Amino acid sequence: MDFINFKILDIVDILLVAFLLFQLYKLLKGTVAIKIFVGIATIYLIWKLVEGLQMQLLSEILGQFIGVGVLAVIIVFQQELRKFLLFIGNNKVFSKEGLINFKWSNEEKDVKLDINSIINACQNMKKNMTGVLIVLTKQDKLKNYVESGEFINAIMSSSLLENIFFKNSPMHDGAVIVSDNKIIASRCVLPVINNDSFPKHLGMRHRAAAGVTEDTDCIAIILSEERGEISIAKNGELKANITIAELKNQLEQEFN
Repeated sequence: MDFINFKILDIVDILLVAFLLFQLYKLLKGTVAIKIFVGIATIYLIWKLVEGLQMQLLSEILGQFIGVGVLAVIIVFQQELRKFLLFIGNNKVFSKEGLINFKWSNEEKDVKLDINSIINACQNMKKNMTGVLIVLTKQDKLKNYVESGEFINAIMSSSLLENIFFKNSPMHDGAVIVSDNKIIASRCVLPVINNDSFPKHLGMRHRAAAGVTEDTDCIAIILSEERGEISIAKNGELKANITIAELKNQLEQEFN
């Protein structure tokens, strides 16, 4: 019997499909798109069922719908497909820490992040209830978002961060993007997260932090001017109301 002839490649095939479906579910979870996805999956299963029962007319109609539906899926799930492809592209396997490394041996190494400057600035701004949104880049340098703000390209320091986010400073609104230990730009406009499960009481800084980290490998630090709470965002998820010590520990794990 054919179904007994189960090869190792079949197991690998099933595991890979399960992994891809799980990642797709994570991207769609909490959005309206998950309902559309369930609807399409249901129609596909019904099509396979009626095809197996040899109900030719209904099978033909559903088959045509599925055929046209491929194009509809690409249009409807354009944003989700983009996130999925970005997930694959940003995967560690293809990064500098992974198995594949395309850097030349004489290429300059990334500058080590000055974590102490960030921590000192956050401590001082927390006391003053200053609103803060700092984005720390990794491989993705966020050039599109850098171009939306004011170009600075200065060595990062705690005093410079505090001056930028000072309430009367013309550059305090928006996000600061830090790359290779330099403040590349301020007043940057970031995308906000579009997820129904995101906490409603959090403001635009938190939504922007989750939004920019959702599609990229960067880390975002948020300081609420209303509550003086520090939060950190990664992969579209927010860790809220953390201590200075927890922030430092998280940054050391990410950048050391």
